[in-house]
Amino acid sequence: MQIQWFGQSAFRLAAGDTTVFIDPLGDMAGLAARGGLKLDYPPIQGVSADLLLVTHEHRDHNGVDRIDGDPVVLRSTAGRLDSPIGEVIAVASEHDDEAGTRRGPNTIFVFELDGTRVAHFGDFGQRALRDEQAAAIGDVDLLFLPVGGSATIDAEQAAAVVERLEPRWIVPMHYRTHRVDFLDPADAFLELMQNVERLDQPAFDTAELPDGAPLTIVPAAP
Repeated sequence: MQIQWFGQSAFRLAAGDTTVFIDPLGDMAGLAARGGLKLDYPPIQGVSADLLLVTHEHRDHNGVDRIDGDPVVLRSTAGRLDSPIGEVIAVASEHDDEAGTRRGPNTIFVFELDGTRVAHFGDFGQRALRDEQAAAIGDVDLLFLPVGGSATIDAEQAAAVVERLEPRWIVPMHYRTHRVDFLDPADAFLELMQNVERLDQPAFDTAELPDGAPLTIVPAAP
């Protein structure tokens, strides 16, 4: 499976002729003007998908107009859903530790692509996974997990999710890079992980990853 990071929580996953895109960045031009915050990942261009998943309705996650083609769009929902890649499990969660009353709902998407079971946690902000959420997620091979604190879980909370789900691969997301200034860096989370592979580009192929599980993969920021 080929995976490319576009910044924040935006990822393209491709296997054969099938492409899934998750949480595309929308237009963030007004962010600095309103709050003096920096978020300047390059605009997503020339990318199409068969399936487009949106974990919640914040502008740095719901830029569906940035994705070309005619994808099936599943957004901000919960349930067991049909899709071009088969069943997608959408697990209800919260964007904060106050039952969603501060930042609203969030969806954890779970699906299988190329024989790999994937879980993308969006802007998960609860203190911990609830038992029923963990049961719905089930076994995970590839876990995309926010680690930058502030609007989501922090390093220690993210490490607890990894310990509970025991994925084969972990990809941290939604943290401070040279393009974002209002989140914590990934360093504290990475110090808690056993095996870390830092990449020099934002894309990678799971077939080319080194042995050693669990393995945390850190793509270069685009």
